[in-house]
Amino acid sequence: MNAHGEQCAAELADAECDVLAYACLVAVMVSGPGAHQRAESTLRTAAGGATPVVTSAGALIDGIHALGAERIAMITPYAPPLTAKVVDYLADAGIEVVDSLSRNITDNCAVGRLDACDLVDVVDRLDLRRAEALVVSACVQMPSLDAIPVAQALTGCRPCPPPRPRPARCSGPSISIR
Repeated sequence: MNAHGEQCAAELADAECDVLAYACLVAVMVSGPGAHQRAESTLRTAAGGATPVVTSAGALIDGIHALGAERIAMITPYAPPLTAKVVDYLADAGIEVVDSLSRNITDNCAVGRLDACDLVDVVDRLDLRRAEALVVSACVQMPSLDAIPVAQALTGCRPCPPPRPRPARCSGPSISIR
């Protein structure tokens, strides 16, 4: 997937996009520490240098940092070894994952067909005592928006503050703060 990103960015360059978003968290994170910054830079260059580029990996990290959180709990659709890579990547960015739950779904299409409300059924399996934020979905393909208010009510997490406008970043995966 990453190999085709440059070509896609170059092909979108003449479309005068306001921003380009690369939305596969794991494809970036498995490339090692700081990969989101390298990907954003490479894609920005491929698109001609003027169009801002955001990756979901970078947006997640920026979102957690914007909340002032250093310790999170998270739910992923991934198999445990892939979740471990996400945990390590976040650790390299200064974010400690105090607990995580892997849904162990290896079929990408199945991830996209998940019911967001199923997330609510697993939130209570997380140990949130040390978490400052809860990432309800660490995968942009995993539906989660409908689960956020219910998860907030169940866990006592307060809603995120309204996002501040930032031209080169999007809100990223779903986040709640404790």
